Amino acid sequence: MKILCISDAWLPQVNGVVRTYQNVARTLEKSGHTLKVIGPGDFLLTIPAPGYAEIRLVLLARWTLPRLIEAAIRNGEADSIHIATEGPLGRAAHRYCLRNQIPFSTSYHTQFPDYLAKRVEKFSVPLSRIVRNFSLSSLKKFHSRANLTMVSTPSLEKFLAAEGFAPHFHRFIRGIDASLYHTGPKTEFTDLKRPIALYVGRVALEKNIEAFLDTPWDGSKVVVGSGPALSSLQHRYPDVVFTGLKTSTSLADHYRSADVFAFPSKTDTFGITIIEALASGLPVAGYPVTGPVDIITSADLGALDENFPQALNKALTAPGTPEIRAAKTADFYTWERAAEQFLAGSRKVARVPEAAPQK
Repeated sequence: MKILCISDAWLPQVNGVVRTYQNVARTLEKSGHTLKVIGPGDFLLTIPAPGYAEIRLVLLARWTLPRLIEAAIRNGEADSIHIATEGPLGRAAHRYCLRNQIPFSTSYHTQFPDYLAKRVEKFSVPLSRIVRNFSLSSLKKFHSRANLTMVSTPSLEKFLAAEGFAPHFHRFIRGIDASLYHTGPKTEFTDLKRPIALYVGRVALEKNIEAFLDTPWDGSKVVVGSGPALSSLQHRYPDVVFTGLKTSTSLADHYRSADVFAFPSKTDTFGITIIEALASGLPVAGYPVTGPVDIITSADLGALDENFPQALNKALTAPGTPEIRAAKTADFYTWERAAEQFLAGSRKVARVPEAAPQK
């Protein structure tokens, strides 16, 4: 099957959406399927997203995107169409498919209503509520008009159903590369006081990193990642080690070398860094919200608490071994399983049946 994906988040960005479709594309290719992504890099007219210079928003997408979709259809690259995001490209693709009566699927990757509300809250709490409700209503309309909406966890599906989203959900989990993220010797942070509490991810307001950074800790705190809040947090927390962006083996080494993983976000829908940390043997601390509640399902995996300092300290002393945490994670969260689920969802909205295999 040839799947066409339209996403406002794509290379050279580094985030959960990009990493998800990169890994799914590689995995599908091994079994003879293709996933072609149309992203901001395919367009000349783009502007930086407010507060996120690395994210480019496509101008005039409503008029320029259809030509690329039509070319993909003509070239036989679009048996099924998937819209990954709700930005300018996603909305242009949404409009095109509806106008031309082409079935399509969407994914609910990001809690944008909470992201936006968090940014407005510092100016006006009542206004933040209005912004959240308006944004949620817009997303409800967007996804409910799709033929199928892919969600990563049971709690996310339950949340969306309670908010009135159309009940055409399809499970689409995430995976880890077990050859990269696994237990092993602690090779980093040799000059830091232990225990070492680690955060990995975008350094931005909506990630609620301050809940981690403000936690009293008789050891060292390390933040791996980049983002719009990096410089201000470096200034405010001089005792915290900020490493900047790490990838591949260097990132895996940083995971393995820590003692506990901090996931303070309340707005993620999953949290790939959680399963990467678990696969590296780390217990995880987080809030009891969508994502963490679906992954941290036993005491040996970590601790969830509305009081983040308590969660972090409980996680540090979690029972079990790194090997047990890694095995539980690597056996379930695989990109092969994620790709199979994505392919199954794509088949449900396929506009062109797959050709029978040649004998």
